[in-house]
Amino acid sequence: MHPVELNEPLSGFQKHMGYELVEWSDGFAKLIMPIGPHLLNREGIAHGGALATVLDTAMGFAGSYTGDPDKPHIVMTLNLSVNYMAKANGNRLITTANVTGGGYKTFFAEARVSDELGTVAATATGVFKRKI
Repeated sequence: MHPVELNEPLSGFQKHMGYELVEWSDGFAKLIMPIGPHLLNREGIAHGGALATVLDTAMGFAGSYTGDPDKPHIVMTLNLSVNYMAKANGNRLITTANVTGGGYKTFFAEARVSDELGTVAATATGVFKRKI
């Protein structure tokens, strides 16, 4: 999979975390993030904060799609709830997110992050606001 071309520079945070948006459509986003040493906790596994980050980011992308890569919606997280289920193994995390409801300004989304073996490491739900 190749990264989606956005007509904006990568943020410093995105560069640091290393995630890439690889699929993006109306109400859907998929991110892939390598599990680098800077994302590991003291036990040597992907830190829960890194999992929360990709879950939150994927849901935000899912709700920001407009069809015009020059003009995606700006999105702000209002609430994020994460459920940790298993440790992530392998070299990368795969996160998918879907918008589940809401309206034009406020939307609801859900996401799941899995490792390369298909083990679901965490799930999340969130509430987001679009800057219109």
